[in-house]
Amino acid sequence: MKKFILLLTLALTLPTVVFSQSDLLNKALQKEYKTKMKEFKKGGWEIFGSSRSLEVALLNHYDKLNKGGDNVYEIVGIASAFKSKNIGRQIAMNNACVIYSSQAGSQVKGRVVSDMGADADNLTVEFDHFYAAYERAVEKEIRGEIKESFSVIRQNKDGSYEMQSFFIFDEDSALNARVKAFENAAKESVAAQKYAEIISKYINEKVDPSEAPQEKPQQAKGIDI
Repeated sequence: MKKFILLLTLALTLPTVVFSQSDLLNKALQKEYKTKMKEFKKGGWEIFGSSRSLEVALLNHYDKLNKGGDNVYEIVGIASAFKSKNIGRQIAMNNACVIYSSQAGSQVKGRVVSDMGADADNLTVEFDHFYAAYERAVEKEIRGEIKESFSVIRQNKDGSYEMQSFFIFDEDSALNARVKAFENAAKESVAAQKYAEIISKYINEKVDPSEAPQEKPQQAKGIDI
């Protein structure tokens, strides 16, 4: 009887707990949304390249991130001091790709140095050559995997523009990009070929671009197309 009462109590209280957690999440998301919108409006940012409003674009962006869970990531690419909006958009894309490739390269380098120790030290020059080749290859491959969610733009006092582009990608697609990048970079590195089995384990580890330092955006002053 006591067991039955306990189960009945749990059955009655569980929906309340679930509802409470969901309610807290919704409140947190609403707060995050309001804070971001306030930031955009205060900074003079406007939606770019979309017929939707900035409010709707941001809501859709958060919805994509929430539905994707831990397998989905956001990268914000930035561009500054450009005249051509199309060029600015491309610079923002390039910036996002560099942010991801830099983090991917740093992560692999950290794991190699940590786990291989003296072996890595003895091949420092050769490994450095591999890291550089790997980052270049990742930057190229990830370009086809990240998708622009929305972009915002504002005009500077000198007539040039600034842009922020919000990109989304999933880990499955990013992993494919990293594997292809490793295969291409390994062709240029004796060390990578020698330790391919070991390094490939590091390539398979998730890369979170939010941990990467923000890359300084490329400027395009004076360019007008």
